[in-house]
Amino acid sequence: MIMKIVKTSLISLGIFTIMLTIINLFFANFNFGFIMAIGISCFFIACGLLLEKLVKIKWLAFCVLAGSLFIFGTMVFLGIYGSISTATFNEDAVIVLGAGIKGETIPRMLAHRLDRAVEYSVQNPYAVIVVSGGLGSEADITEALAMKRYLVANGVPEERIIKEEESTSTFENLAFSKEILDTVFDEQYKIVIITNNFHIFRSVQLARSLGLDVNHCGAVVDVISVPINFSREVAAVFQMWVFGI
Repeated sequence: MIMKIVKTSLISLGIFTIMLTIINLFFANFNFGFIMAIGISCFFIACGLLLEKLVKIKWLAFCVLAGSLFIFGTMVFLGIYGSISTATFNEDAVIVLGAGIKGETIPRMLAHRLDRAVEYSVQNPYAVIVVSGGLGSEADITEALAMKRYLVANGVPEERIIKEEESTSTFENLAFSKEILDTVFDEQYKIVIITNNFHIFRSVQLARSLGLDVNHCGAVVDVISVPINFSREVAAVFQMWVFGI
């Protein structure tokens, strides 16, 4: 009975995750996260279909279980870490990380980051705001320009916003933004990173590796995009641990 429940649950979870991934194709740019989400979904389905055979090979079953727990544990850690804000609202500067745009349209994930930046700007009206993101493959303008327009349209004074328009990755977002801020401030300064909660941990670690004095403020992520974003981020965190970027 228990075996049948576990089998059905694994197959159902895999199918459900695939459905969410397909739906997300209509709302976000295709990226490595989609491949990761589909891969994990197929893994769930395969484990469900082969469960009886799998449990007979104890070492293999142990490896699958340990690997699955490690991946899910990392996802839970990323979610919890990113949900706890360390912002004091006395920081000197804000770095809002880009998330890809289509044409000139701000996707929901990036809108969540920018909405959080608007909220922060009200509580700390003295911090400069760096919007960071270059020209993506599906974009007509740079992410930074689209982000600046969004902030201005939502009441943030244009003179507070600095564009960083060359970056193509999280590491470059932070490194290029630091180069700009180093010219703005004559001495040590404090920043707060704003991005979605799943993305906070890696962003903070990369910022610290660059020598930045950093706090963080996480934005929400739509439930429907959780499998894609967390799957991709787990892979990116593993890459950071191995290669440092």
